Amino acid sequence: METDFKVGLALGSGAALGIAHIGVIKAIKEAGIPIHLVAGTSMGALVGACYAIDGEIAHVEEIALDYNLRKIARLLDPKFALIRMGFLHGKRVENFLKPIIGDVTIDKCKLPFAAVATDIFTATEVVIQQGSLLKAVRASISIPVVFVPVKHEGRFLVDGGIVNPVPADVARSMGATFTIAVNVLNDPRKRRQSGLIGKQKPGKPPGIMNTLVQSIYIMEYEITRASILKADIIIEPDVSNIEPYAFYRGTEAIDAGYRAAVEVIPEIKRMLTKAEPD
Repeated sequence: METDFKVGLALGSGAALGIAHIGVIKAIKEAGIPIHLVAGTSMGALVGACYAIDGEIAHVEEIALDYNLRKIARLLDPKFALIRMGFLHGKRVENFLKPIIGDVTIDKCKLPFAAVATDIFTATEVVIQQGSLLKAVRASISIPVVFVPVKHEGRFLVDGGIVNPVPADVARSMGATFTIAVNVLNDPRKRRQSGLIGKQKPGKPPGIMNTLVQSIYIMEYEITRASILKADIIIEPDVSNIEPYAFYRGTEAIDAGYRAAVEVIPEIKRMLTKAEPD
């Protein structure tokens, strides 16, 4: 007999740290726990979108494990004519995402999906649940200053992590009756000093990009502490030893996500047994 009981997955922001979401989803699927809908912010939106398309995660894992520093460098596309709007135009990133996500619209996904972005002028949350899946993800991952804002329905959008790093409340609004939130933003005080793609040299002041990324990380971490309280269960992989832009360390991030999920799966099953209607 069908019920209105739905498990929602809320995947948070975190750049390369968000690759851990792949491991979390892997463990949840192996445990036979159903996921009925997905909400994601920034990297969580990217991983969540790929999963929502067909309910599979293996192909996303393959892509994540295939990346190295040289391939990451090819995604950088500075446009000096647009430098006043952002360091990177983002077209190469969009071209990279297109073969993965395709031209699918959100309503054609196997699972209901929402991406969280921020209207840079009004400082308000924008939840994208219709239209191009690629455009929704592209908006949600647009780190301020680093990427040129994305124009969407008359608004200029940037990274959703500014207003809602772990969108547990969005999953609720989509109809989730039980929400699993995944937060990859570990306490900044426990993280090693790091740069965009490597460790920060001791005693040396950080560069402008490192300062920007770390500032956003700290801000999102503080916001996250409140937002994840709206979830029924929280999974927090320990990725404190991975730099925010170390996308080439996918194996470690995925393993961290998998281990963190496996630890709480017995608790998830216990809670689901109590929560599901007879």
